[in-house]
Amino acid sequence: MLKLKISIQIEKPFTGLVSREWLKKAVALALSHAGINKAVELGLVIASDETVRNLNLKYRGVDHTTDVLAFAFAEVSENKARPFAVPPDNIIHLGEIIISYHQAKKQAEEQKHPLKKELALLVTHGVLHLLGYDHEQHEDEKKMRTLETKVLNNIEIRDNLV
Repeated sequence: MLKLKISIQIEKPFTGLVSREWLKKAVALALSHAGINKAVELGLVIASDETVRNLNLKYRGVDHTTDVLAFAFAEVSENKARPFAVPPDNIIHLGEIIISYHQAKKQAEEQKHPLKKELALLVTHGVLHLLGYDHEQHEDEKKMRTLETKVLNNIEIRDNLV
């Protein structure tokens, strides 16, 4: 059974625009569809373009914003996260996901779908990266997109409060 410890931070301009409980459900659904049933911990940040751009520059050497960054705390091999060391609490510490609220909103408008759907996609995308999924090769991208679609098909996106 999945046991999830999640730290959610929402930068001040976006507080009240995004539901922490809904984000937690999106993370849990993504983990579940990826076959994770162990105790895991991760952090999720809803941030500004400026924050994401600064992190992208500092850690990836890329001087522009992006929609989602994922920083894994585990070695990744064959889509299985392997902790560097097994912590005494037996919780696998996956890492951190940072989502640009501005980019999510922009992409939702471009795709003509609700912001909530875009956020669900970005949460799922970030979770899958923490688990070792990638989209550099066509086959890997296909696996990621299939899992993302499964999550989107099973998440509630009707209500207005994200």
